[in-house]
Amino acid sequence: MNEADTCRRYVLPKLEEWEEVPHLITEQYPIDAGRILTTGGRDRRRKRKYADYLLCYTRDYPLAVVEAKRKHKAPQDGLQQAKEYAVLLGLKFAYSTNGTGIVEFDFTTGLMTSMEAFPSPADLWVRYKQAEGLSEDVAAKLLTPFDLTGGRVPHYYQRIAINRVVQAMLGGQQRLLLTMATGTGKTSVAFQISQKLWTMGWNATDEHRKPRILFLADRNVLVDDPIRKDFAAFDENIVHKIQGEVIKSREIYFALYQALAGDKTRPGIYQNYSPGFFDLIIVDECHRGSARDESSWREILDYFRPAYQLGLTATPQRDDNVDTYRYFGNPLYTYSLAQGIEDGYLAPYKVHRVTTTFDALGWRPSADDLDRYGRTIRDQEYQTGDFERAVALKARTMAIARHITNTLKKNGRFGKTIVFCVDEPHVLEMVEALNNLNADLVQQYPDYVSRMTSDAGATGKQLLYKFMDVLEESPVIAVTSKLLSTGVDVPTCKNVVLVRVIRSMTDFKQIVGRGTRVYEEKGKLSFEILDYTNSTRLFADPAFDGEPARIENEAMDDEGQTVAGTDEVIEPALPEDGIDLVDFADDAEFEADDAAPRGFTGVPEDEDILPRKFFYDGGACEVIGEVVYQLDPNGNRLRSFKLVDYTKEQVRTLYRSVFDIQQRWVSSEQRSEIIDQLSDRGIDFEDLKRVTNQPDADPFDLLCHLAFDAPVLPVGNEQNGCKAGILAFLNSTAAMLRKF
Repeated sequence: MNEADTCRRYVLPKLEEWEEVPHLITEQYPIDAGRILTTGGRDRRRKRKYADYLLCYTRDYPLAVVEAKRKHKAPQDGLQQAKEYAVLLGLKFAYSTNGTGIVEFDFTTGLMTSMEAFPSPADLWVRYKQAEGLSEDVAAKLLTPFDLTGGRVPHYYQRIAINRVVQAMLGGQQRLLLTMATGTGKTSVAFQISQKLWTMGWNATDEHRKPRILFLADRNVLVDDPIRKDFAAFDENIVHKIQGEVIKSREIYFALYQALAGDKTRPGIYQNYSPGFFDLIIVDECHRGSARDESSWREILDYFRPAYQLGLTATPQRDDNVDTYRYFGNPLYTYSLAQGIEDGYLAPYKVHRVTTTFDALGWRPSADDLDRYGRTIRDQEYQTGDFERAVALKARTMAIARHITNTLKKNGRFGKTIVFCVDEPHVLEMVEALNNLNADLVQQYPDYVSRMTSDAGATGKQLLYKFMDVLEESPVIAVTSKLLSTGVDVPTCKNVVLVRVIRSMTDFKQIVGRGTRVYEEKGKLSFEILDYTNSTRLFADPAFDGEPARIENEAMDDEGQTVAGTDEVIEPALPEDGIDLVDFADDAEFEADDAAPRGFTGVPEDEDILPRKFFYDGGACEVIGEVVYQLDPNGNRLRSFKLVDYTKEQVRTLYRSVFDIQQRWVSSEQRSEIIDQLSDRGIDFEDLKRVTNQPDADPFDLLCHLAFDAPVLPVGNEQNGCKAGILAFLNSTAAMLRKF
C-alpha cells in the first residue's frame, strides 16, 4: 500500500470534520512554484513541493499541515517534514500520520503529542486564539477574506505578510515594516491589507466609518502603477490621487512626497489635511529616505503621527538605511531574494563580469592629449571608478556598447535590457553608441534604444510605460542612470547592465531586482547581469541576502534588569577586498553635484559652464575578458563551472562507484529516483549529450563515463547500458587485482 492508498483509505476518514466545508481542507497543497534551474543553457523548473493536506479554518486562514506516510511506517515518520512545511507556511500546528496513529507538534507549546483523532476546526481555532492572545472581536476581523478579483490568490508568503500586518494593527501597533524582495508583490500585499481593513470597517479612531488610507511614494510610476493594477479593484469613486487639489471625500488616496511637501515659496499641501485625517499611511520603497531624520519628507510622516504607518522595502537593514528601521521598527515579516529564488517565485540570474583594456590596465593621457573642448587632461592614471566621473572615454563606451549588442544578438535582440550609466552625459553617449550599433532594428523600431531619465521629461515617462508593458515589443534597451533603479516593474526584463560602479548595497539589491520577476507567458524565467565595473563583487558580501540586522532595544535599570531603552544597531560591514576604486563620494552625493551643469548641451558657450569631467574621444579600447558565473542549483552562491565538471561532482557525491549506480539502474523505480535526483540538481541527459557531443550515448554509460571514466558505447551497441556498466565495473576490478 503506497501513500496515496493510505491517504484515501485511512487518513481522509479521520479528517471528516475538516471536509464538511469543501475549502477547509486542501489535498496536495503546492507550497512553492518549483525552483527555476538554468544549467545546461536552458530554463526549467524543479518539481514543486506539496504538503499532503493543508487544514484551514476559513478559505484564507490555514491553521495546520498534515504529512501522511505509508501504513507500515511509524506515525511520526513524516513529522520533521511537516514541521519544516509549517515553519515555511507560518503555521502553529504540524501533524504526521500513517493512517492509524497521529502525532501532533504544537509550536505554541513545543509539545509533541500522540493522538487517535485530529482536533476539529473549532477546537484548533480556540487553541490558536488562546496562544496568540486574540480577543473574539480581533479574531473575527482577522478572518476577513481576501479579494480574489481576477483569480490572483496570494502566495503563502504574501498571506503571512498580510495577516501579520493586520493582526499587529488590530493589536494597536502603529509603526510597521515589511521587508520583501523586489518582484515578490509588495504592492499586492498592500492592496490586500487595505481591502481587508476597508471591508471590516477598521479605522484608527474606532468610529463607524471606512478607513482613509494614503499610499505614499516618491515616483509617479510607483503611484500610477498600483492605481491601474492592484488597487483598480476599488471603486474609482473612492480613489483619489493628490495632485494639487485638496479633496477630503474619498477613502483611498495616492500621492508623491513631492506633491505633498512644501518649499521656501509655499507651504506643504499636506497641511490642508488634519493630522488625524488618515488612518493608515503605506510608504512604498520606504528605504529611499522617507524616515531619515534630516529628510524633508520626514515632516510629512511626523505631521500625520496619529496614523498607523506601514513601510514597504526590499532591502534588509544596512548602514545606509538604518534610519528606516529605527523609525518603523523590526520587520513583521521578511521574504528574501534567496528564498524567492528557492521557491521559484523569482528568477535566478547569470553574471557576466566583463573587462575592457582600460579597466584592466587603467588609462593615462599622453602629454599632448586634449579633450573634446580643447582642455589639457589632468595627468594621472585613471581606473574604473574614475571613468565617467573624472574622465569620459568614448572608446570605452563604444567597446561596452558593442559587447552589449553582440550579447543581444546571441541571446535574443528583443530581450528587454536596462543599462545603468553614471550620469546624464554618459546616458546620452551610450544611447548614441547603442543606437548606431543597432541601426538595422532602429529603422523599424525608432524607440529600440531609449533614454529614460528624469531629464527626458514627459517623453521619457511615456517611453518608460511602454518599456514596462509586456505587450509592447519596443523600447527594448532602456538607458538610464538611477530612474529605473527601484520600484519599476518590468516583468520581461532579461538583461541588467552595470556600466556604473555600485557601492551601496541598498542600490545594488534594487538594481538586481529589476530582473528578478518571472513572466512565463513570454518565456522569462531567468536573467543576465552584464557587469563592466566589477560591482557584482557585492554578491560576495555575507549580508547580501541574509536576514536583516535587527535593532535591539535594550537598557538596564538600577536592578540590572533589561527595560525598553536605547537603540543598539547591529550592522554588518562591507568587505574590504574587491576592485581598487578611487574614493569618490557616494552615488547620491555625486548625482546631486552633477558631472555637468543642468541644461548643458555639450557645446560650451562660456568657460563657466564647461563640464567638470574631461571628455576624451581618442584611443582604442576593446573587451579582453569575460567570466560567467551562475547560481549553484543547490544553493544561492555564484560559481563558475562547466556542466561536465558539475555533473561529475554531483554524481560522485551521490554514488560511490559505477557498481553503486548500476545496482540502482536495473530497477525502473530506482532509475527514476536517480533521474529525479539529478534533475533536482539541474542535470539533464539531453544537455549532457549536447555539451559532450555524444548524441547517441546511452544515459547510463554517459553518467558513468563522466563520473568514473567508464567507456561510452552508442545506443544499440550490444554492450550498451547496464552491460557496459557491468563491463566497466569488471574491468576496473580486474585492474585493481592486477596491482596486487
